[in-house]
Amino acid sequence: MAFRLSNSLLGILNAVTFLLSVPVLGGGIWLATRADGTECERYFSAPVIAFGVFLLLVSLAGLVGACCRVNCLLWFYLVAMFVLIVVLFCFTVFAFVVTNKGAGEAVSGRGYKEYRLGDYSNWLQKRMENSKNWNRIRSCLQDSKVCKKLQDKNWDQTQFFKADLSPLESGCCKPPTSCNFAYIGGTNWTTTPASTTTPFSDPDCKTWSNDGTQLCYNCQSCKAGTVATLKRDWKRVAVVCIVFLVFIVIVYSLGCCAFRNNRRDNRGAYRGAAWKGGYA
Repeated sequence: MAFRLSNSLLGILNAVTFLLSVPVLGGGIWLATRADGTECERYFSAPVIAFGVFLLLVSLAGLVGACCRVNCLLWFYLVAMFVLIVVLFCFTVFAFVVTNKGAGEAVSGRGYKEYRLGDYSNWLQKRMENSKNWNRIRSCLQDSKVCKKLQDKNWDQTQFFKADLSPLESGCCKPPTSCNFAYIGGTNWTTTPASTTTPFSDPDCKTWSNDGTQLCYNCQSCKAGTVATLKRDWKRVAVVCIVFLVFIVIVYSLGCCAFRNNRRDNRGAYRGAAWKGGYA
């Protein structure tokens, strides 16, 4: 009964995983081959395809190994699952450590916060400061039109200052408050006597452009807003990873039981064959 239960449960779980891997793999291939796909979508297609292939192969090995009592496939399945457990555990710890530092700064008289890259962990700062990484991220931000909602808004200055902007909108779609620019509408700003008579203390003030394709995508504040968004998303992913990790450990335990029972069954079949041969 124990043998049937562990092998049956493992077979069912891997059959479901195998079915789930097909749309994951198909989605990755679709992102990579679609004619009107953006560079960002093509960039993310590679890990999606890799994850889909991994799920497909591992679930197939677990399914055949558990249901057909093929120990070599079940051994491969257990090794792959152990590697996955280690990777998930390391990523979860790393995500909490890297995202532990940094937060947005409240601005007097504003409904939104502003973000500074220097407030976050050194590892994240280095990833953003790398020109190759940032060019790719900036391309993704521009393709996703993160500032379009603000460009379409018909707000006056009071409404804008009270708005609850996302970290990306605050960092990439407007100049820093320290620039003392006057809000015109949408994503358009203009200089004021206060901003022209005193030197800019923030280099982002010179980087800002009313051009909808430029805005503050090259600003340090945009990099900081990206890190703030990444920090929030990584923490959510880390929590999901903890739940998934518990599930994977349970599945791994079932796999160990199935592997042990397969060996016991194979050993019993071998002894039975040997006994019959000796009796003959």
